[in-house]
Amino acid sequence: MSQGDKKKTYAIGELAEEFGVTSRALRLYEEEGLLNPLREGTRRIYRERDRVRLRLILRGKRLGWSLAEIRESFDLYDSNHGEEAQLEWMLDKLSQRRDALLAQKQDIEHALEDLEEIARNADAALRDIRLARRADDHDRAVEKIS
Repeated sequence: MSQGDKKKTYAIGELAEEFGVTSRALRLYEEEGLLNPLREGTRRIYRERDRVRLRLILRGKRLGWSLAEIRESFDLYDSNHGEEAQLEWMLDKLSQRRDALLAQKQDIEHALEDLEEIARNADAALRDIRLARRADDHDRAVEKIS
């Protein structure tokens, strides 16, 4: 990255469009202390650091982390403990999230099995009802002929 690239700034609309979020979301992340744009009057000026943080915020949200958890990660990185503490924290959070997702996956698999069993039973019951109706209709037709 050249020296000129490090000084690139972004307007709120530019970042919102690039990452597919609303300006309101960016203001919320700022209120939560996750982004820290410069101010020029009422205009927000985002730097590359904010852009990287936004990418990390959105990644954290995709992983199911709360904004408080994302802030904790940023705070760890910014602290004296630095990247090592952040990575340890992240590995712990990833493990917790993996466990939660695997439990959800198992719950979904059980729910799908239940749905399939109920559907099979309902299909069989419907078939029996229709067969019984046809047999009754057949018997009535035979009685009329006799």
